[in-house]
Amino acid sequence: MSSAALPRVVIIGAGFGGLTAARALKSAPVEITLVDCRNFHLFQPLLYQVATAALSPGDIAWPIRSVFAGQKNVRVVMMEVNSIDPTSQTVSGGVTSISYDYLVVATGATHAYFGHPDWAQFAPGLKTIDDARAMRERLLTACELAELSDDDEVRRRCLTTVIIGGGATGVEMAGAVAELSRRTLRGEFRRIDPEKMRIVLVEAGPRLLPAFPERLSERCKRSLIEMGVEVKPGSTVTECTERGVSLGPERIDAALVVWAAGVRASRAAQWLDAEHDRSNRIIVRSDLSVPPHENIFAIGDTSAVQSEGRPVPGLAPAAKQMGRYVGRLIAARVRNEADPPAFSYKHQGDLAVIGRKSAVVAMGQLRLSGFVARVFWSLVHILFLIGFRSKIVVAFEWLWSFLTRQRSARLISDGAPRHTVGPQATRGTFLANREQTKQGLARGIQGG
Repeated sequence: MSSAALPRVVIIGAGFGGLTAARALKSAPVEITLVDCRNFHLFQPLLYQVATAALSPGDIAWPIRSVFAGQKNVRVVMMEVNSIDPTSQTVSGGVTSISYDYLVVATGATHAYFGHPDWAQFAPGLKTIDDARAMRERLLTACELAELSDDDEVRRRCLTTVIIGGGATGVEMAGAVAELSRRTLRGEFRRIDPEKMRIVLVEAGPRLLPAFPERLSERCKRSLIEMGVEVKPGSTVTECTERGVSLGPERIDAALVVWAAGVRASRAAQWLDAEHDRSNRIIVRSDLSVPPHENIFAIGDTSAVQSEGRPVPGLAPAAKQMGRYVGRLIAARVRNEADPPAFSYKHQGDLAVIGRKSAVVAMGQLRLSGFVARVFWSLVHILFLIGFRSKIVVAFEWLWSFLTRQRSARLISDGAPRHTVGPQATRGTFLANREQTKQGLARGIQGG
């Protein structure tokens, strides 16, 4: 078949699901166009390590073109999609339109503030490299401002971090900040003691890590408390401002507030005028197609699907399984073969790291905690990384940090990109360069 006669498959989003779908179509007689607003694939589960200076952005991001350099049926297009027309079978970025015969929507999710979009500017989430870099700058700049100040109240506020959300992201972020303050920064300042940094982890539910068995959840809580983290289960954020947060009558003034409490899918449901759930995830059929369209599929955080009577979680392994399934289904259809059976999710387990020597793992009947779980967590994440170089670099950084307690990415740059905030943000949710960060902290410290 000539290139012009090949079925056209457009994949929107180069996350775990989109990448896996494209790879699953490697041997299929199709022409693939992979569209993303960035030119790199990001390993989001390790973003918190960029935010806490354990890794550099380049350690967890890879150029999409490099990933598919050897797959000749893939064309990579850097474009921000803002509409889909199922009638003309095109996706558009405003000026440019791309036609498709099959469409895979893997546009991921952003932060959900549960009816308080104004909180985004005060409590940034962690979804992009820009988010992580801005968070790192704010965290490190707060320590520098505390060192400069003679006011005890200012110092306390600069040395207070609040993490909202007790899932894996919140737990890992809290543990990483505790390691940074109590080990890496220890002895480096003369007027402040970073070990006295106050780290507060807020969870609205009754316990941390609700997806884990209760025993491991309790072990995680004990480990965080031993590291000096204040754990507040059953606490709801009622206000979030430049000064900090309120938990009902309790007020916590903080230099950094991190939002890890929930996500909301992209606007793909609105582009397709599709039925969606409360998190804006498209409700798909058992073959992951978007009703009423037989040739449009939604995967990963963009979709809401049940498997064996349970909702499929928004995890990287789930997105990869969806991408692999859709790739095989499209390949079968273009070859005029029977469709594979309905999508079935195989849960591979849950992992969360708590600190340099502790983690919790729940995989089937396997239950691990402590240092053995930490080693297991490290091996699994290294395995998931793309590219031999990244595996080696990240493994070396982790080993070096473990042996020396040092972190090589503790940089406060001359400036960071400016981003929009609020529900319309797509590439970042935090306004920060070095001067803006200092001014913002100063305003919060002085009373907002």
